[in-house]
Amino acid sequence: DQGIDTPDDAAILTPPPGKALVQTVDQFRAFIDDPYLFGRIAANHCLGDIFAMGADAHSALAAVMLPHGDDNKTSDDLYQLLAGATETLAEAGAVLAGGHTGEGMEMAFGLTINGYADRSVILRKTGLTVGDALILTKPIGTGILFAADMRAKASGEDVSRAFESMQRSIAPCIPVVRQYGASAGTDVTGFGLAGHLLEMLNASNVDAQIQLDALPILPGVATLVTRGYESTPRSSNEDAVGNAVPFSPHPAFPLLFDPQTAGGLLFGLSCDQAEACLAELRSGPAPDAAIIGRVTPRQGAVGLLGYTDA
Repeated sequence: DQGIDTPDDAAILTPPPGKALVQTVDQFRAFIDDPYLFGRIAANHCLGDIFAMGADAHSALAAVMLPHGDDNKTSDDLYQLLAGATETLAEAGAVLAGGHTGEGMEMAFGLTINGYADRSVILRKTGLTVGDALILTKPIGTGILFAADMRAKASGEDVSRAFESMQRSIAPCIPVVRQYGASAGTDVTGFGLAGHLLEMLNASNVDAQIQLDALPILPGVATLVTRGYESTPRSSNEDAVGNAVPFSPHPAFPLLFDPQTAGGLLFGLSCDQAEACLAELRSGPAPDAAIIGRVTPRQGAVGLLGYTDA
């Protein structure tokens, strides 16, 4: 009802009749020196939680931190950042309803996203069933790639491909996964694939087996892994899952813990629907989607990730 186009102190929203309000917040520092592109990627990242639950994005509140500097440069950075963010929000059917700016040591950006959904169609982390296939809609490896890029060791072509992936919304995937009866879902972001999958396993009281050869990986990342590059949060992500994810000598093993920016949708569905769902995703909103494993019976007190060759 009321947003940044009025001089009042707060936004006013009216929920649609019969809809549940779905809210999420995320914020992180800039990892590239292009404020416009950072705004687009950051907004897409923040929208991910809303879409992963099957909700429609409605509006957002921004929190912006800009580095101290020349007023003209600061104003231009703010303009470019918000231009990218509002463009992505508009593509998602949402508006920027307000926000706050401040100065600090480096650029950072966050959004509180408001969305609405019918309670009956909300996609939760709980609900996986033994025998379900696990599908991931985007390639992983953004953490490793940009850790290498900070050291000028990643190719420009590989970085550009990653930018394309990080700007691709998971929203168009939701109608497809609903159509094929997804049992549970989440987006893969800061905790890495293993961390977010274990959240689903523990919520559903099941285990899973992952096919490491089937993981979709961003171009160039496999080579960077063999050269020892890793993102700073990778070790803490691995520590957080403990013995629930046993070591594997497979070269893709470190990618299980790699934090993702604007990562893909991870969901489970009946095995007999998996191939048809995958084909529709690949031909449309998720060309890199892959079946990465299956859900297995619970063997212990907590969820456990195992590995399979097929």
